[in-house]
Amino acid sequence: MLVELLRREKNAGIKPDEDLDVFMKALALEGRQTSLVAEYVMKILGLDICADTIVGDEMVKGISGGQKKRLTTGELLVGSARVLFMDEISTGLDSATTYQIIKYLRDSTHALDGTTIISLLQPAPETYELFDDVILISEGQIVYQGPREYAADFFAAMGFRCPERKNVADFLQEVLSKKDQQQYWCQYDYPYQFVSVTKFAEAFKTFVIGKRLHEDLDRPYNRKHNHPAALSTSNYGVKRLEILKSNFQWQRLLMKRNSFIYVFKFIQLLLVALITMTVFFRTTMHHDSVDDGIIYLGALYFAIVMILFNGFTEVSMLVAKLPVLYKHRDLHFYPPWAFTLPSWLLSIPTSLIESGMWTLVTYYVVGYDPQFTRFLGQFLLLFFLHQTSLALFRVMASLGRNMIVANTFGSFALLVVMILGGFIITKESIPVWWIWGYWISPMMYAQNAISVNEFHGRSWSKPFADQNITLGEAVLTGYGLFKEKYWFWIGVGALLGYTIVLNALFTLFLTILNPIGNMQAVVSKDAIRNKDSRRKSDRVALELRSYLHSTSLNGLKLKEQKGMVLPFQPLSMCFKNINYYVDVPEELKKQGIAEDRLQLLVDVTGAFRPGVLTALVGVSGAGKTTLMDVLAGRKTGGLIEGNISISGYPKNQETFTRISGYCEQNDVHSPCLTVIESLLYSACLRLPSHVNDDTQRAFVEEVMELVELNPLSGALVGLPGVNGLSTEQRKRLTIAVELVANPSIVFMDEPTSGLDARSAAIVMRTVRNIVNTGRTIVCTIHQPSIDIFESFDELLFMKRGGQLIYAGPLGPKSRNLVEFFQFQGCLKSGMAIILLHGCWMSRVHKWSRFLEWILLNTIDSRNYFYQRNR
Repeated sequence: MLVELLRREKNAGIKPDEDLDVFMKALALEGRQTSLVAEYVMKILGLDICADTIVGDEMVKGISGGQKKRLTTGELLVGSARVLFMDEISTGLDSATTYQIIKYLRDSTHALDGTTIISLLQPAPETYELFDDVILISEGQIVYQGPREYAADFFAAMGFRCPERKNVADFLQEVLSKKDQQQYWCQYDYPYQFVSVTKFAEAFKTFVIGKRLHEDLDRPYNRKHNHPAALSTSNYGVKRLEILKSNFQWQRLLMKRNSFIYVFKFIQLLLVALITMTVFFRTTMHHDSVDDGIIYLGALYFAIVMILFNGFTEVSMLVAKLPVLYKHRDLHFYPPWAFTLPSWLLSIPTSLIESGMWTLVTYYVVGYDPQFTRFLGQFLLLFFLHQTSLALFRVMASLGRNMIVANTFGSFALLVVMILGGFIITKESIPVWWIWGYWISPMMYAQNAISVNEFHGRSWSKPFADQNITLGEAVLTGYGLFKEKYWFWIGVGALLGYTIVLNALFTLFLTILNPIGNMQAVVSKDAIRNKDSRRKSDRVALELRSYLHSTSLNGLKLKEQKGMVLPFQPLSMCFKNINYYVDVPEELKKQGIAEDRLQLLVDVTGAFRPGVLTALVGVSGAGKTTLMDVLAGRKTGGLIEGNISISGYPKNQETFTRISGYCEQNDVHSPCLTVIESLLYSACLRLPSHVNDDTQRAFVEEVMELVELNPLSGALVGLPGVNGLSTEQRKRLTIAVELVANPSIVFMDEPTSGLDARSAAIVMRTVRNIVNTGRTIVCTIHQPSIDIFESFDELLFMKRGGQLIYAGPLGPKSRNLVEFFQFQGCLKSGMAIILLHGCWMSRVHKWSRFLEWILLNTIDSRNYFYQRNR
């Protein structure tokens, strides 16, 4: 095929793009099963380096947070959709990756004549300039919709001008805020008055772009321009059989990856079967009286209970899958039945194994009737009972949709099924108003069927007293069970019917139900009360820019030191020649990598000082979080080399955890506690025992004031994305939870990810307040705006591969950083003046000369900052 392709290209005089040509030929030669589109999208998104890595979650180590975000984007890009709605796809990504993704989306949208709408938080200037149109929305009203280049002109006509070094995207967000609007007022001949969102929206209708937009909307669309293939005629991308086949393979792969759970269940059931075998041992079990039969009934009942309970794990497993299932369903990846049918089919082997294992281990050792047909009958009943159990708990999980609710439903169903099953309380003893529960209990049919199967065997065929019945029938009658033989098949048929009905309900609930909870955030009572009645004399909130370098590096200005209820010791951290190695995964070894260890950090040297805010910057995969984890002692695997010292003394991890705090990127809190309860609980566990309750509470209140959480002290934390605190409020709570431990050194992993420009400014203002107390703060950060970037005092800049590029102070307007690159010959003077912006940091190393320098060198040993760190 490749030879024919080359011949045709040569005859037609076609010279293909070199990268694309090599890429396509490599795919053809390697024989990969994935499509070209999937491989190309992975390459664009930078996911090719982790293509064979599992995604992971909070408990399973997998890809990074930024890679997960890109994976979410890639799921939609590999499809054939021509209308894309993308919400905050840049969260957790560096500026370079975000720029590359948006550029790809712009090119594909233009080439394929598609429609793409993207909401972004803190977009970099170069990313913002890739868009054709901008929609600015606030308080539910569209303030501006039109060409990007006219957005600033509209606000200039309203009297608000964007400063020269200000990111236009940040300006558009802040100019609508009452606290930030005045700083952009440019008509000094007129007194400033706050312009509300409603006034902006009304003014836009009279603006030239607004008029043109309304004219276009009022003009009827000419249907002659419709294309016959413009609208899709099917709900899903492929045929139903292909959907079913893909889901079957997907779930089989998930079962293989989660094989530990199934093996653990098998071993657990085997151990219980061995214990049961020894308790009901045949040498102590007889077939001589009704009392002996009741003991056998107890053994059969215990077998039913164990098989029934063994399906309870389906609740937690399905609840964990529900967010993915709802997303796939809403995006029309596949219908719910395409998930439930393979789930049912793939559960059949596990049911066969579990029911077969129990029957093989216990049947003949306990001393049940030795007929082989009876053995097969018990195995068949336990198999269908296990299938009913799995279907029942899947229904509970799909109906509850939440772990707590689903467990409550599952426990209640078990109690009803067990109590009304006919063994704990016989049929004659059940009240009349509860008798319906007896007839609908799957356990009743299983108990009667398995009992009839056993007590109609030869071991129980001896006549009972002077009555015209056998001993087995006497046992059944005496315990209120049915004695007719056909009840065995009634039980089998009932359990099969329950399996079918419950799986149908499972499919129905997945189809019609949505996730529990409404998307809402907590607003403080004070904010609601004063929203419309704020006095004009209220103090305008201090801008983030005012915090920029509250102290100069030469010591001419002094920081405002804030006293704390509990004293702490300011500490510095120095690290020299840090190397970190991990074992190479088996997947990479299979691809031909011969090394046994993979180096993630290479000779990293630097220092963090008290009262100095340090930024850790680099592209995704550069090793920022890895470096913080190594320094904080959170890496339990791998090999760490190098020296780490705390204020001149070697670091001791046992004592270091008492004076350090770590704010993770994921904000994990108890949803049922209030803000102040979360902080008091953390303080109670982490502060020294000699600190009394009154001091703890005073310290917690001081920390809340420091991070501006006082108005939300009584608010419930809630669930992320469902209810409770907003993302920005959760970030501040995460910081506060670490601060109440009174640490001297605090590590923060991406504190501004997932926030808009204003919320990020609030969080960084909180961080600056903490630095002003004299603590040592280190933050990893992605896509910093100019205000946020220049609020840092020092910078550690890393490149992919775990190598350090720059370590030292930024200086006013990042002057020290630019001078460093000029010293290395990477920037010309004119370019240095223009590129004094934090967003440029993650992309500057793409330039050819700079890339050559990075690949061949690290920090120049003659550099002043490098010598100072050493």
